Amino acid sequence: MRVVLQRVSAASVAVGGEVLGEIEAGLLLLVGFTGGDTREDLEWMARKVVSLRVFNDADGKMNLSLEDVAGDLLVVSQFTLYGDVRKGRRPSFVHAADPELAVPLYERFLELLREAAPGKVADGEFGAMMDVELVNSGPVTLVLERGGER
Repeated sequence: MRVVLQRVSAASVAVGGEVLGEIEAGLLLLVGFTGGDTREDLEWMARKVVSLRVFNDADGKMNLSLEDVAGDLLVVSQFTLYGDVRKGRRPSFVHAADPELAVPLYERFLELLREAAPGKVADGEFGAMMDVELVNSGPVTLVLERGGER
């Protein structure tokens, strides 16, 4: 499981011009799955995302978590996080989980986040061509990885 986490002051995701999910201050998560990802990986990642201290305190230091600031989450599925470009000029996606595996993992990850997150949890549409807009605050961007095939 791979997550690109971005601290945002606003973000939205649209399909065909229709906004499906939008948030104010919080985190945008681009999420990809691979073979071997487990429920334990999902649980670990959900806890990590909610408790990770990436928001500034009164002194400007990153000491506050999503829980502390009551921030929102926007979660967007993105199989291209497992694109391999080491050979040739076209990415290979052989390590990205097939939809039969990825959809239930994605849905369970959303459930876990909705149980743990203090604010709104919005999402896009799995497998759709999506337009994502964001205002990256900081900028702060981190890559988190857990489990699966490497």
